[in-house]
Parts: sequence; C-alpha cells; structure tokens
Amino acid sequence: MGHREELLRGAKKALMEKGYARTTARDVVALSGTNLGSIGYHYGSTEALMTAAMLSAIEEWGDALGRALGTPDPDEDDTADPMLRFWRRVIRSIQADRQLWLASIEAMLQAEHNPALREQMAGGMQAGRSGMAALLTGIPEDRIDAETVRSLGSVQMALMSGVLTQWLTDPASAPSAEEVVAGIRALGGPGFGQQVAGVGE
Repeated sequence: MGHREELLRGAKKALMEKGYARTTARDVVALSGTNLGSIGYHYGSTEALMTAAMLSAIEEWGDALGRALGTPDPDEDDTADPMLRFWRRVIRSIQADRQLWLASIEAMLQAEHNPALREQMAGGMQAGRSGMAALLTGIPEDRIDAETVRSLGSVQMALMSGVLTQWLTDPASAPSAEEVVAGIRALGGPGFGQQVAGVGE
C-alpha cells in the first residue's frame, strides 16, 4: 500500500475516532505512518484529503447498509412482516456500524461548506431514494417511475434519518423496529387525515 492509500486509510480512521472538526494533519500522519509532506504531495491539502475520506466513508456506509438490508439475521423469522424485517435490519446496521452512520452525518454537515462534497452527496441522496423505493416495492430501479421515487423513496429516507438520529443520540430510549412499524401504520390509519386537519382549529 502506497502513501496515498495509507493517508486515506489514516484520514478515515481519524474521521471515525475524532470527527472532522477535531482531526488535524498530525493526527492523520500519526495514524497513517506517513509524513506531513505526503498530504500536500498526494492530495494538495488536508481539507482535500478529509473530503476524500468522507466520500470513501459514505461509500462504505452505503455498502454496509446494502449488506444489512440484504442479509437476514440468523434468528430472523422468514415469515415475519417484510416492513418489520426491513426496520430490524436498519436498526441492526445502526448498532453494528455506528461510526459509519456518524461519519455520514458529519459529511452532510461539512457539505454545507464544501461544494464538491455537497454535489457527491446530492447524487447519493437521489440514488438512495431510488434504491429505497425499489426495495419497498420490489420493482427494479431501472423500471420504477419518478413519482414513486419522489414520494415513497423520499419519505423512507426521511424516516431513516429520524430513526437514525434517535438511535445515535439516545439508544436506550430509541424506538424498536416494532414501534417504528406501529407508528408508520398509525400514520396511515383511518382518521389521521381528519385529526391533522383539525389541529389548531
């Protein structure tokens, strides 16, 4: 493995352990076994290196989520409700890959000040909507219509973000898969529209 790869590995490790804001060039050097000059030579700046590290971490997060959603738990009941299976796998991934999920949130915050990172994340967001819609409907991504991606895919991404925030902030009281599913079904239940319409009257 060359210095460029070692630097990226060290930067990703620093991102997971210390976060973007607290990581210094010296931290990356210490974790990669390289030298400060290597950062400028291979990446131009520490910021560019950390951007590359965040993009790589996001790719790893996507891969980890994909594996989690596609891999049944050994104790999982194959006859269980598909929605319940889905949320059990999402929560299992949050627990198992906590640092990757945290890195994805940190990358989102940094993207506000980093156009290149923001562009990459916007593309990933669109792919996420499409992937979620395909997963939930069973329709291949290349055949699913734009309206379903924009509605079902977007809402599923929003739900995942909210559940993720609760699990990362306060796992002791975060909702279980069963509670998430019960809440989703309550939102779609009879009378909910009338209740919302009556708020504030």
